[in-house]
Amino acid sequence: MVSTRSSGRTQQPEKNKQEEEEEEATTAAGGGNANRTKYEESRAQRIKENTERMKSLGIFDLSKNLKPSSSKPSSSLRKPKTTSTSSNHPPRRSSRLKDMPRVSYSDNKPPKKEDSIKDVEIHIPDGEKPEIYTEEHEKLLGDSKAVWTLLVDGYDEDGQRIYDPIEGKTCHQCRQKTLGRHTECSKCEMVTGQFCGDCLYMRYGENVMEVNENRDWICPVCRGICNCSRCRREKGWQPTGAIYKKVASLGFKSVAHYLIYTRREQAIMQVAVTEDPISADGSLSLPLLVGKSNEMEEDDWEIDNDEESRGEDHEEDDGDIDIEIASQ
Repeated sequence: MVSTRSSGRTQQPEKNKQEEEEEEATTAAGGGNANRTKYEESRAQRIKENTERMKSLGIFDLSKNLKPSSSKPSSSLRKPKTTSTSSNHPPRRSSRLKDMPRVSYSDNKPPKKEDSIKDVEIHIPDGEKPEIYTEEHEKLLGDSKAVWTLLVDGYDEDGQRIYDPIEGKTCHQCRQKTLGRHTECSKCEMVTGQFCGDCLYMRYGENVMEVNENRDWICPVCRGICNCSRCRREKGWQPTGAIYKKVASLGFKSVAHYLIYTRREQAIMQVAVTEDPISADGSLSLPLLVGKSNEMEEDDWEIDNDEESRGEDHEEDDGDIDIEIASQ
């Protein structure tokens, strides 16, 4: 009995404590709501007073007008693009340049083809004897039906010319002993009648493949129209130099065609009368025979220093090798 009473006494104070905590929580909640409601009322009152004050001062309407409109203008309201029609001479923006003549950039266009032809000048020094050709020389000029591709025959995969002192053949024009196709003269049947494909095409306008099919073909040396440095010196003329690119730009098929056509008797007489090789209709009548030197820079062509690879008839070149020039 004693233990039961003591346990009852200890439980009763605990119930009173829980009730007290619940009552305190309810009171605190009610008081918080009352405080929160009072704050909200005072805040709303201040906002209202501030709004009325801004309206009275006109600040409220001004701020509304400054706000950007969120809605984008519709495509139907957009103005169509109008191309401005500017005059031929629009007004200058700078007052400093207003009274100055206008700059015409159309005057700086690249020169036309006729102008570039006029700028091509070929100069061959005068020799001991005059260089004059006749109609018979013109009949001796060759002509190829097919175009010969330069810098391919007798070259390796890297585009380098193949020199071979054993298997190679010497070209009478460039004095190089190389592989590739070479001509055979039916008249002299000598090394002087051997021309490589590139030299034969650039210096005489003939195709080595077509020539080798003709058993009666005669070399330029036997025809008397060879323009290599050795043959020209024997005739009392100076070497031509590497002029293939220039004569080709003037419309001539080869160097031989240029020399014979421009040094005919009537051609020399015409050069003495007129200095303009371009006629009124823009066609080429005669090229200029005076002007800049045809000598090339050392980096523009190379001569093999191995005499064995050049053949027995090799002599120092006078600058008439066009093979290296054609590759540039």
